[in-house]
Amino acid sequence: MWKNKQIQKKRKGSNDVEKLVKTLNDSSLNFKYSTLEKATASFDEANKLGQGGFGTVYKGVLQDGREIAVKRLFFNNKHRAADFYNEVNIISSVEHKNLVRLLGCSCSGPESLLVYEFLPNQSLDRFIFDSTKGKTLNWEKRFDIIIGTAEGLVYLHENNRTRIIHRDIKASNILLDSRLRAKIADFGLARSFQEDKSHISTAIAGTLGYMAPEYLAHGQLTEKADVYSFGVLLLEIVTGRQNNRSKNTEYSDSLISITWQHFQHARVEELFDPNLMLHNYHTSNVKKEVLRVVHVGLLCTQEIPGLRPSMSKALQMLVKKEEELPAPTNPPFVDEKTMELHDPWDTPSYPHGDDSASIANISHSSFYPR
Repeated sequence: MWKNKQIQKKRKGSNDVEKLVKTLNDSSLNFKYSTLEKATASFDEANKLGQGGFGTVYKGVLQDGREIAVKRLFFNNKHRAADFYNEVNIISSVEHKNLVRLLGCSCSGPESLLVYEFLPNQSLDRFIFDSTKGKTLNWEKRFDIIIGTAEGLVYLHENNRTRIIHRDIKASNILLDSRLRAKIADFGLARSFQEDKSHISTAIAGTLGYMAPEYLAHGQLTEKADVYSFGVLLLEIVTGRQNNRSKNTEYSDSLISITWQHFQHARVEELFDPNLMLHNYHTSNVKKEVLRVVHVGLLCTQEIPGLRPSMSKALQMLVKKEEELPAPTNPPFVDEKTMELHDPWDTPSYPHGDDSASIANISHSSFYPR
């Protein structure tokens, strides 16, 4: 009986994919493969923008002069067709100023391609984790990026027709437009579910250092997993330090635990990124604002999911500066270096984009959605 249900489920999934393929082929979202091949100069290395766990992204220029970003998937033998159509299905159903816009795709050529708007400033990690480029983003700009990211997540969780959990919020998936405004990218791991469900159970996927402990341990997914990742992002933006690290890293304390220790001893200011250039602001209110962001970051990364605020509440905490914040409880202390990393697809290894290890669907930093 269980086997029959599984077969029926697979058939339904296959039918859904077939319907979506037909819809895409008949819609304005469909690009000819030859058009995208020409736009990227046959995927010339000189046009390569970045590489992630699922594919490589190239800059392209259409015949009318429009600049685009084209994601070329690593597995184009229909092996991951469901993942491809999941991303197309989810991102084509959303529209918000803080979400990267999908312009279309090509699914009838020799390989599957996704076409996104081109964002000239690439991803946030390129700035905040680089001592030179980090000077481009003073505190005012970083705070705007924080608010933009929060507004994008509130839309996904609460204001869209279907609740969507991103599952991979991190600095490399926050892209910046020409005015350095934040746009959430990479919906390859995103999942949607209905209002009447409290959570969904799914294969674990995401990036170590950003994954909520309850999801990492049990695979039970709620919006609070994104809230946790957002909290990590806040701490990274303020400090200019990464929370994730490779298995071979010598030090054991994560950014979350270091921040928690400093918070308890009222020494958080010692962690501020010098590139925030707070000395340029002639008011103590700005310093209070930065401390408040750290406080919200710790509230978002609390070990117990129920204690974390919703994204709309987190946004409210950030913008309503007179509102008193509750004291955060301790964050989880997960030794990520002891975890086994694996890919359930059992596919051959492929080039790595960075040293951020991910579980299940291996995830690496890229400038554009993977």
